[in-house]
Amino acid sequence: MAGVADRCATTATGGVQATARAREEGPTDLRLVPPALAVWAAAALALGLPGRWVAVGTAVCTVVALALLTAASAGGGRAAAPAGRKRAVAVGAVLLCAAAGGATAGLHGADVRRGPVPELVQEHARIDAEVRVTSDPRPTRPGVRGSHSTPAMLLLNADITEVAAPDGRRTRVRTPVLLMVSPGEDRARWQELLPSTRLRIGGRLSPPAHGGERLAAVLRVETEGPPRITGTPTAFQRAAGELRSGLREATDGLDADARALLPGLVVGDTSRVPPELHDAFKATDLTHLLAVSGANLSILLFLLIGPPGSALNSERRGLAPKLGISLRGTALIGGALTLIFIVVCRPEPSVLRAAACGLITLLAIGTGRRRSLIPALAAAVVLLVLYDPWLARSYGFLLSVLATGALLTLAPRWSAALQRRGMPVRFAEVLAAAAAAQAVCAPVVVVLASRVSLVAIPCNLLAEFAVAPATVFGFAALAVAPVAPPVAELLARVAGWPAGWIASVARTGAGFPGAEAPWPGGWAGAALLALLTVLAVLLAPRLIRRPWLCLAVALLLVLVVLRPVPLTRVMTGWPPPDWAFALCDVGQGDAMVLAAGEGTGVVVDAGPDPRSVDRCLRDLGVTRVPLVILTHFHADHVRGLPGVLRGRAVGAVQTTSLDEPPEQAAFVRRTAAAARIATVRAVPGERRRAGPLDWRVLWPRDGPGGAGAVKGAGGPNDSSVTLHVRAAGGLTLLLLGDLEPPAQRGLLHSPAGLPRVDVLKVAHHGSGFQDAGLLESARPRLALISCGADNPYGHPAPRTVDALRAAGARVLRTDTDGAIAVTGAGGELRAVGRSGGEG
Repeated sequence: MAGVADRCATTATGGVQATARAREEGPTDLRLVPPALAVWAAAALALGLPGRWVAVGTAVCTVVALALLTAASAGGGRAAAPAGRKRAVAVGAVLLCAAAGGATAGLHGADVRRGPVPELVQEHARIDAEVRVTSDPRPTRPGVRGSHSTPAMLLLNADITEVAAPDGRRTRVRTPVLLMVSPGEDRARWQELLPSTRLRIGGRLSPPAHGGERLAAVLRVETEGPPRITGTPTAFQRAAGELRSGLREATDGLDADARALLPGLVVGDTSRVPPELHDAFKATDLTHLLAVSGANLSILLFLLIGPPGSALNSERRGLAPKLGISLRGTALIGGALTLIFIVVCRPEPSVLRAAACGLITLLAIGTGRRRSLIPALAAAVVLLVLYDPWLARSYGFLLSVLATGALLTLAPRWSAALQRRGMPVRFAEVLAAAAAAQAVCAPVVVVLASRVSLVAIPCNLLAEFAVAPATVFGFAALAVAPVAPPVAELLARVAGWPAGWIASVARTGAGFPGAEAPWPGGWAGAALLALLTVLAVLLAPRLIRRPWLCLAVALLLVLVVLRPVPLTRVMTGWPPPDWAFALCDVGQGDAMVLAAGEGTGVVVDAGPDPRSVDRCLRDLGVTRVPLVILTHFHADHVRGLPGVLRGRAVGAVQTTSLDEPPEQAAFVRRTAAAARIATVRAVPGERRRAGPLDWRVLWPRDGPGGAGAVKGAGGPNDSSVTLHVRAAGGLTLLLLGDLEPPAQRGLLHSPAGLPRVDVLKVAHHGSGFQDAGLLESARPRLALISCGADNPYGHPAPRTVDALRAAGARVLRTDTDGAIAVTGAGGELRAVGRSGGEG
């Protein structure tokens, strides 16, 4: 949204000089826009149609177009109806462009469906193949499946060049596929692969996730060990790979955020960006900075030639005139920079799209006229879609074109309006650019994400001033790294300062409780947002004339973003006053909060997703966490730990004594160490206090009667840290983690016995494996179950719910009631579900 603005903003803001110049240039030339839209629409439609329908549509468009052009040419000698002939020529040209777009897309689509691979996909066959890598390896985010985490995989785009079917037949093909690799110990070797490398692999085919994609199949690689290379990359790709590797090495000494971000800013290398930083960039609509864009090239061109409208002025700007370079030489150097940019950033569709945005700037250099930029943008769309019709279905391409078009049409007018009201020129240009791109791109982003970022424009404004220095010094480090590594390290350190600032802006913006607002998804939600945006633009001139109304709107927006807890409680009723315990809605997992004072809470488990538990703690107003207790190391209880630590003062992390699964235990220790937070073990029988809270560890116990000694008990679930808690007002709670029946019986028959409680957090998401004796002994008045909606495990089990109700408990569950808060105690005990449930 606003993010896309700043990546192409540099292309236009330099030309936003004054209203007078716009009047001198005349009206915007839109003649190439209809042909561009025709090529785009025809290609997008043809990619999803059978070949015969594409052929028929292309033939019809061609015949009608030729008929119109012939009729217009035949009437060329007549004086009458010149306007009619122009319309006929225009319609004929549009139809010819549509035919070209449809034909090209049809051929590309047929090429994907050609050969034996599509048939083998339907059989989910296992094949041996030779492939040519066409992209850089990119890691997926680790996921959570039940109690286990799925390891991060590597994804690579590739073309199958030879395939061996199960019957042994070998066929030469050229079929695009997506490789999914679980590299294990050989991850570094796989990550070093460069585009154009040839590999011999074996794996199983499956259909792509969506129809009408560039891919014919997904190939899950089953070959163990390092990649089997059969052909080295090309010289161009090796050179680009060495430059990119040199930049990564030059940034090794920077702070974590700058080290991760700088390669992404310069060449789109996001291999080091951690998930939480990527989430922050997404929440603030700054993700455009993590992808190669026309702004990368435009910044370098501006360094050379200055703003686009100044190339033909008597006082040219930039380095070129200072070095005595002629206008023609400047254009040639700009073209050479563009070629180098494509080589270093890899000639993938996104890079070619970015280069096209940069070439628009080159046209401005030669003409000094903004009205020539819209035809240039339309021509770039035509050429790129004809070259790669799959761009017609790319949301990234759509966002780039919309943002660039807004910067060339809306931004100059909005900037001039702001300047007439006394706003400084530079600030008016940047604000207009960000607002224009936000206005046209927001509806498209809603289709993808079902949310609107409320901090996008201010965050982009704050980050925009750091993009240029980070990019310039980053490219300088990239260029000198192969010959002078110490100099590259110095340049990278200088570039690291603005890069760190951008990361700070993203993290701070994403840290506000109201940084994102949910919005209806799909095209209906997009249409609604587009309608509201148009109304806002139409009402803006009237609002500007009423400063008090502008101030009120700004104050309202600030309150929505900050979401102070007292105001949120008044407006939404959540959280209820004097809440003592909250069960967060984190899907299929556990995350609980015990109130320990104003803005303070003890967190028990963190759920599977950092974003969900972070949002829950924000809504509760928790900024201090004296202790995080992780009952056991299953992923649905610990993977959300980074969300608990994000932006909060955390005292320590306490865990169970059984380090299983070992990879999750290592994840917890690694995450805590990165945040410089101590980890401690839960000691059987220990008592702790925090504010009004007092709790005792009931399980697991060492020695006789412990988890390992109880018949049938063992494993991570039965080693869950189990707590008996006494909260403010005498409220008592029993938090069972994921204890299974053998451990539940061991807990029940412990020497201290099991006290009755007000609230029971039901074990293991309400599964059917519960000990009836424990339920009878605890006699809870409230039974709370944390489980995900439509989970594949059938949680909670109907028999467990029935048993709890038969024991006299009122049952609330997060899959139907949302997050649950408990207040009061004894006769005033009350539980409120955020979705309306109450007990």
